[in-house]
Amino acid sequence: MSILGIDRITYGVEDLIACRKFFLDWGLKLVREDAAGLDFESLNGCQVWVRLSTDPALPPAFESGPTLREVIWGSESQSDIDGYRAVLRDAPGFSESEDTIKAIDPNGLGIGIRVSRKRNLEITGSASNSWGNAARIDQPSPIYDHAEPVEVGHVVLFTDTLDATTAFYQSLGFVISDRYPGRGHFLRCAARGGHHDLFLLQTPEAKRGLNHIAFTVRDIHEVFGGGLHISRCGWETQLGPGRHPISSAYFWYFKNPAGALVEYYADEDVLTENWTPREFEPGPTVFAEWAVAGGLDGNSRRQKSGPPAADGRFLTEKR
Repeated sequence: MSILGIDRITYGVEDLIACRKFFLDWGLKLVREDAAGLDFESLNGCQVWVRLSTDPALPPAFESGPTLREVIWGSESQSDIDGYRAVLRDAPGFSESEDTIKAIDPNGLGIGIRVSRKRNLEITGSASNSWGNAARIDQPSPIYDHAEPVEVGHVVLFTDTLDATTAFYQSLGFVISDRYPGRGHFLRCAARGGHHDLFLLQTPEAKRGLNHIAFTVRDIHEVFGGGLHISRCGWETQLGPGRHPISSAYFWYFKNPAGALVEYYADEDVLTENWTPREFEPGPTVFAEWAVAGGLDGNSRRQKSGPPAADGRFLTEKR
């Protein structure tokens, strides 16, 4: 059995109009809409559904207000679904349709598994020229005026059942990448893959809910270009841009009208079965090697909380 990644997420929200504008600005493609909800897609067909929180078809909410209601994971084949059925059939809320099996995880979040509907893409991010490895020759790095996310890369959840929820996902084949002992577990879908597809965080308050949804973009330049565009559109930065020392990924977090936070990220570590999980003590420098407080202004390209450029001009302009 093999889960390949996130195939669809579903939010339950209170303001469809704000969410419509946000996800279009974010770079997703709107493929369907009606009075009850919105269907978006990323570049590879990963789905982002937005529904009114009162929709009776949604799984129960694990926190108040707009939030994530369901994650559908994509598997390789129908035979995999049969194997996962044996694992999930005794879980709360188990049900199955023609192509998806569903349940409620120990943290109260709706989950499902289906054969992946994501498309293969022939796109690559810009190579980096590090010392001794010139991977980009006679070719400048790109500049993006907005982002087009490739897919939903990972979900981060607050939990009050860290061990039980971790064990549940391990029964589906997830593997621990790194740990905050007793506080948090980074999990990837399979032994080989990106650093994490799911991060479970148990805070001292021991609450349940959504921390953020992360969208993969092509490279660090798209993190910056996408973030500057979202800033120009008037959406509020929570933190970033910055860099995570644990996964090595570059990030930029924004506040999301669909619930909690949303992230652009790129350049995460890729792990194999040879990886040994590490243990970290939570702290600001463990979360972010560096980060820009307040974000960057999309028009001036300067830190929002910092002083403006002299006369609003760039340093290369003649005075």
